Amino acid sequence: MAARIEGEVRVTAADFMDSVAEARLRVSAARYKVEDEVRGTATKLKTRVSRAAGEARTKLGDEARFIKSWIDDPLRTGSVTPSSPFLARRMASYVDPASPGPVIEIGPGTGPVTEALIARGIDESRLILVEYSPEFCALLRERFPRATIVEGDAYALSTTLAGHLTEKASAIVSSLPLFTRPPAQRSALVKDAFSLAVDGAPFIQFTYSVISPVPRKGAGLKSQVSDWVLRNIPPARVWVYRRAG
Repeated sequence: MAARIEGEVRVTAADFMDSVAEARLRVSAARYKVEDEVRGTATKLKTRVSRAAGEARTKLGDEARFIKSWIDDPLRTGSVTPSSPFLARRMASYVDPASPGPVIEIGPGTGPVTEALIARGIDESRLILVEYSPEFCALLRERFPRATIVEGDAYALSTTLAGHLTEKASAIVSSLPLFTRPPAQRSALVKDAFSLAVDGAPFIQFTYSVISPVPRKGAGLKSQVSDWVLRNIPPARVWVYRRAG
């Protein structure tokens, strides 16, 4: 009798120890899982914070460059801040990625519209960026190494692009501050740009003004205008011009 009770006690004790060991394993596994999830969340959070900090530094750096450029030559820069992603995407939306040929961008600055064009589906190697500022040109070469960066005057576009354009462009995208120039010079710019483009190619231009930045009377142009991009500061609209007929 005593031996039987002693055996049952041993079995019960063994079962109890097994249960304790199993519980410890479960606790350890749960703790490891929680720790692993915490580590994963912390890593993701760290990555997001680092990315956000990097983007903030880039944005502040670009804005500082624009302010400096505007102070140095306000008539050429025209704005103290780069175009917002919202305005850049709106401008890029008028470029058809399926249309063959290079895309000319004039006045790209630090490249917000360039980035939008690439996101739109325009291969970087198709982009020809015409920028007057040597500092912005150096920055553009770093950011878009496969694009063609041409330092020069967009208001003499044919001359500036001599030797760089091997075929007609499918679109011209402009961020130039056109209202800093007289109407005749603006009209001459657009006429010159269209001479470098295929028939039907758009000339895309943004403006903060309520009127067309390109004189339309007697210009032989068809035009359309977007609604206001209110999330840009200040709000802006995009005008798209094509040769009529």
